[in-house]
Amino acid sequence: MSTPNPSPETTVPHPSEGLITLTHVIYALHAFSAITGLLSAALVLTAFLTGWPSIIAVILNYAKRAEVRGTWLDSHFGWQIRTFWYALVWLLAGGVAFFTLVGIPVALVVWIVTGLWVLYRIARGWMTLSAEKPMSQQL
Repeated sequence: MSTPNPSPETTVPHPSEGLITLTHVIYALHAFSAITGLLSAALVLTAFLTGWPSIIAVILNYAKRAEVRGTWLDSHFGWQIRTFWYALVWLLAGGVAFFTLVGIPVALVVWIVTGLWVLYRIARGWMTLSAEKPMSQQL
């Protein structure tokens, strides 16, 4: 019995080793920024969003996204980009709450929870990348 050939629509091209390595580097840049927030007086969230390594990582995500389009790495690039922008939205939401006296504790909780969420997304994404699997299309 012969094995049927997969149709071109179901075949996902394997990305080059260079692009896989680049994706590891991007996760490392994000992780470095986030861990800087753990080891300093800064929050994980602010270190992640304002640290040069994360900013460079997001620029690399956008610059190389066309090269990973159609491969399983595309899901990782989307995951990393969404992590950055959603973290920024939550930072701003906490900032709005911070400017009200009652909202200061709320803002701190929002920022701490978002920082933990960022750490989770970096760890989950990097582990999934190490297994050479695509990310699920969740938030």
